[in-house]
Amino acid sequence: MEIEIYADVVCPWCWIGKRRLEQALASYGGEVTVRYRPFQLDPTPVTEPKPLVEAMAAKFGGRERAEAMFAQVTQVAAGVGLDMRFDRAVQANTFEAHRLIRYAAEHGLAEETVEALYAAHFTDGVDLGSRDALVELAGKVGLDETEVRDHLDSPVGRREVAADLTAAQQLGVSSVPTFVLAGKYAVTGAQEPETLLAALSEVERRESGA
Repeated sequence: MEIEIYADVVCPWCWIGKRRLEQALASYGGEVTVRYRPFQLDPTPVTEPKPLVEAMAAKFGGRERAEAMFAQVTQVAAGVGLDMRFDRAVQANTFEAHRLIRYAAEHGLAEETVEALYAAHFTDGVDLGSRDALVELAGKVGLDETEVRDHLDSPVGRREVAADLTAAQQLGVSSVPTFVLAGKYAVTGAQEPETLLAALSEVERRESGA
């Protein structure tokens, strides 16, 4: 079964959803192929990176409200073994990060790259809008840094990622994570592993005609 994950690497619930899917797959007996599809929570250019706390405080009505939101999601993340440190996180436009994921997929390292991007943003406070940072991350997961820099410095992949982002909108993806199973069944949100496992089993039943 093919599982398409529409997500953004600066979306905390997307990282939680990814981990919960992995937990569900550990109990699932069928074969799956996971493909990562791009989505941008905020496509607005970030001219100068600033702490995420400041950006979210401005967006959600003050630092206190933003920190309360962060505290809640940090607790949920810890429950699935993820270390989120919002005090370190930096606001970033993720278009280039999605280009890197697409490149990594062509070299069989999409999973490793996506996981590294989440950890870099949420745990280590890396600016994912920095091309230098993306190149360094790529090297850590086994990609050739020189080739990655050449790729990101070129226009290759820009049109494809933009088309994928448009396609997500046309499919009606408006919140992430969204998991599309077997090309036609959508599960939205960072659902519990049991819910995802039930969805996988139900889709398998339907597709097999049982």
